[in-house]
Amino acid sequence: MAAVPIDIDNADDPRVAEFREIRERDLTGRENRFIAEGTVVLRMLAEAHAAGRGFFAEKILLLRNRVEGVLPILERFPADVPVYVAGADVLDGVVGFHLHRGVLALGRRQDRGEAALLDALPEWALVLVGCGISNHDNAGSMFRNAAAFRADAVLLDETSCDPLYRKALRVSVGSVLSVPHRRGGKALDVLVALAERGFAIWTLSPHGKTDIRAIPASTRMALVVGTEGEGLPEALLARFQSARIPQSEELDSLNAATATGIALFSMASAMGRV
Repeated sequence: MAAVPIDIDNADDPRVAEFREIRERDLTGRENRFIAEGTVVLRMLAEAHAAGRGFFAEKILLLRNRVEGVLPILERFPADVPVYVAGADVLDGVVGFHLHRGVLALGRRQDRGEAALLDALPEWALVLVGCGISNHDNAGSMFRNAAAFRADAVLLDETSCDPLYRKALRVSVGSVLSVPHRRGGKALDVLVALAERGFAIWTLSPHGKTDIRAIPASTRMALVVGTEGEGLPEALLARFQSARIPQSEELDSLNAATATGIALFSMASAMGRV
């Protein structure tokens, strides 16, 4: 049973302080909190909360006329998660802008160590590794691709952006909450840890040696992608196997999110996942 909605009639109400001016700031990195925005992401948060994936809702803030439409989702949260409602003027005053879809939640993640995440991966596993992914749109899209092609985890190095940043989470349509992931550590250390667990490591580069369609299937595979422009460091490309997506010579590379989708589809196909 969902909590009884609590009316908020003042934008300065301290009970909704965490939602204030989220256009100008983000909660990621602050006590592992984040802002979930929109109906789809709220539903994914409810599912993650119920499934024990390490994500929890602390409170919810809704536009008053959105309550009825999201009631089935609210009922999936524990009754002790407060639900605050406000009119449009008050909500806009809290959030700092209008394009928030009238559905917001304050979430919290329970961080799990890298070793625990890797050791929990299945015998047959596909993992996506991001190195220096600094664009939030790309990060969100990569998680959406990972979910679409049944990747078992996403690992981001310490130079990548936090995928729980509000925009990245929204672009992922909530996939950040459904695909096991971790951000932290140096890319090389992450890849070595995967290799020690039997993963075939494939770096992606326009100059990769192997056509992405020719990668042999293996029980454990990891795809490594870098940021747009610079791509992956030469040290990583030289140490591990490299693959390329054949493309027109008139273009030097693909968007990181697009390239990730194509490569994951190819690898998932080789593993019989799609």
